[in-house]
Amino acid sequence: MKMIIAVIQDKDSSRLTDALAENNFQSTKLATTGGFLKAGNTTLMIGCNDESVDEALEIIKDNCSQREQMVAPISPMGGNADSYIPKPVKVEVGGATVFILPVESYFQF
Repeated sequence: MKMIIAVIQDKDSSRLTDALAENNFQSTKLATTGGFLKAGNTTLMIGCNDESVDEALEIIKDNCSQREQMVAPISPMGGNADSYIPKPVKVEVGGATVFILPVESYFQF
C-alpha cells in the first residue's frame, strides 16, 4: 500500500478531487501555504494499493495544469521597504509536486 501526497494549486483542487472520486480513489484535502509564493495551495493525501499508483499519478497529471503568473518579488531587506520598487517577474505555477510513501499498516475505525 502507498500514500500519495500531492501538493497542487487551489485552482486545480476541485477538478482533481472530482476526477479521483470518479475513478474510486479516496482523498483527504488539506489547506496549505507554499513557501515561495506565500500563496494558498492544496495538499491531497491519497491512499491506494501499489498497483493503482500509476493510475492515480496519471489522473493527477491530467488535472493539474502548469501556467505562468506574474508575481512581485519579496524585498531583499526582509519586508516592504519604501525605497524598494519590485519589478514583477513571470514564474511558472501549477502542476503538482507528488510524494509517494510506503504504508506499513492501515487502520479504519
